[in-house]
Amino acid sequence: MVRSGGRGWYAKVLAAALGVTAVAGMTSFWNAQLGSAEGRPTRAGVSAPPPQSQPQGRKAAPVSADIAHASDGGARGVNITIDDGPDPVWTPQVLRVLRDNGVKATFCMVGTQARAHPDLVKAVVAAGHRLCDHTVSHDVTMDHKSEAYQSQQILTAARMITEASGGVRPQYYRAPGGAFTPYSRHLAASHGMRPLGWNIDSKDFERPGTNAMVATVKNEISNGPTLLFHDAGGDRSQTVAALREVLPWLKEQGYSFGFPVR
Repeated sequence: MVRSGGRGWYAKVLAAALGVTAVAGMTSFWNAQLGSAEGRPTRAGVSAPPPQSQPQGRKAAPVSADIAHASDGGARGVNITIDDGPDPVWTPQVLRVLRDNGVKATFCMVGTQARAHPDLVKAVVAAGHRLCDHTVSHDVTMDHKSEAYQSQQILTAARMITEASGGVRPQYYRAPGGAFTPYSRHLAASHGMRPLGWNIDSKDFERPGTNAMVATVKNEISNGPTLLFHDAGGDRSQTVAALREVLPWLKEQGYSFGFPVR
């Protein structure tokens, strides 16, 4: 999601993230083990778990470190991306709207949320959607933090999401608020997670009203194929209502739905 003030919800997430502080101490060991198993020299935070489509234990296939915006659906392909969940109230409603419209999306999950709601992570995967690593605690200032901190946020979240899903790994990495760094992009890519951007921000986090969000998508669809919505962080009823209008409208305009390129 985009940078903004008034993120009281994230203070709670950060507090929850303290519960994984002990995990951070294991990150270097975990990375070293993976680096050794893959036959590569290891430096802190640079060895990888496999990408989503592969079972645990196999080698990760590195992907491009460039931030993805394009769709694998071609020139008229659109990517629906859903951030910050999963949430027990809103994620099921978003899943229902997507199912009703026959649309697959990419869910960018916060690690603590995934660990708290593994049933929802599994439901997302079972419905054919893809997973994206959105860090442990959604720190929008992480581009100003150390490489060790960035590594812990990205790799620990990837592990939390993978465990919650039952072994399905994230295929993408989206920096909170777009706070990418060259280090974080290359780290994620070396672990099989393509850095993921967006072209159209629905502004749903600000709850501007359903009509305003629908108008934003209609007015900005020429900006590119990747749309940003949220299924957590507060009342997302406007998002659910907007998706009910936006998805059929996009189909009427001749768009199809795909996933971000890898």
